[in-house]
Amino acid sequence: MIEFIDIPAAIFAGAVLGAFFFGGLWWTVRRGLSSPQPALFFLGSLLLRTLAVLVGFYFVSRGDWHRLAASLAGFVLARFAVRRLVDASAQTEPRTLVERVQ
Repeated sequence: MIEFIDIPAAIFAGAVLGAFFFGGLWWTVRRGLSSPQPALFFLGSLLLRTLAVLVGFYFVSRGDWHRLAASLAGFVLARFAVRRLVDASAQTEPRTLVERVQ
């Protein structure tokens, strides 16, 4: 039986997982361009982030689709939050991507 507190907790856990995943993606893109082996850096980051999020969803859901759906909703909400934060930081940064690479 699902309790009332389980759904908000699953949404919060999904938001934390989403912040980790999409924040890690943002960090990877910023650091990966200057890496000596960017392909390996990006692949390793993708595997680590995906594995962590899948394990997190497994433990949060505890076999119940209600908790899984709630955590997925939190994950999507975190995507929008990270996107806003990244857009806000990009507007305050005067350099373009091409200038950073050179």
